Amino acid sequence: MGMAIEVKDLVKYYGKFLALENVSFNVKKGEIFGFLGPNGAGKTTTQKILTGILKPSGGKVSILGYDIEKDPLLAKKFTGIVPDETNAYIELSAWDNLTLMGNLYGMPGKRLEERADELLKMFDLYQRRKDRVKGFSRGMKRRLLLAMGLIHEPDILFLDEPVSGLDVQSARLMRKVIMDLNQKGITIFLTTHNIEEANQMCHRVAIICKGKIAAIDRPESLKKTIKVTQSLEVAFDKPLENVEELKEIPGVEEVKTHGDKIRLFTSDPGHIIKPLVIYSQDKNLEFISLNTLGPSLEEVFVNLTEERRQDINEKQ
Repeated sequence: MGMAIEVKDLVKYYGKFLALENVSFNVKKGEIFGFLGPNGAGKTTTQKILTGILKPSGGKVSILGYDIEKDPLLAKKFTGIVPDETNAYIELSAWDNLTLMGNLYGMPGKRLEERADELLKMFDLYQRRKDRVKGFSRGMKRRLLLAMGLIHEPDILFLDEPVSGLDVQSARLMRKVIMDLNQKGITIFLTTHNIEEANQMCHRVAIICKGKIAAIDRPESLKKTIKVTQSLEVAFDKPLENVEELKEIPGVEEVKTHGDKIRLFTSDPGHIIKPLVIYSQDKNLEFISLNTLGPSLEEVFVNLTEERRQDINEKQ
């Protein structure tokens, strides 16, 4: 498959402050790679170095084999960038913003016009192509930014919080487009603090905290790295008179109610299903839903970032 991005021992100082400490990871061609971390963890600094906006204090970054410091123009030729903040010219139209970006990449006129048409239709902006961007909603601006990042048909797309602050409809459209782009072979580097978004979309994720990588793996594999009590979440057709009775089922360690649902915490969910069915029959209850809940990526995130903070505090 080969590597789209290779990062080796990346270091970044701001004065005496160490923002990145020997950060290393690889992004495979054709994958959606999530880069997660709390505020101040080093996500934005890392992405700015990967895209050539910042220079590292040490280490090396390669984009499709091109050193981002030694061959910046060649490296940037293959990348598209969609920042968190709008960088479109609001006094220009959507069409003018796209063609300006295409001209910066040296696209030929005919192909640029074809590509601009294609992207404006893809992002449902074609009818507003002649309107100034200052009148666009946040969702429309985000879609335009993505179109601008794609105008030159890059192999790698850097996305910074792509659905942040969007309404449900715009967020769903953005996710669908990102997945479709990836299906076409575009490598996606997704910087986000939205853990569920990364869980749903990413092939692999890296978790960074206090400038250091805490873990890199597939979301499902990361979930298996922590041992937490699992649970069964059940909803019956009528409320229970005494929820505490469920603690008498062998293997149930704790019982909690969440709205109209009840969660039974246990180390072995499979062994309490049968007695739970018997209990429901004895009480003349019918199941509306029954789900097994394991550890979430959010629990992994909290666990790893907390461990990293503790390590730093112990060294200070």
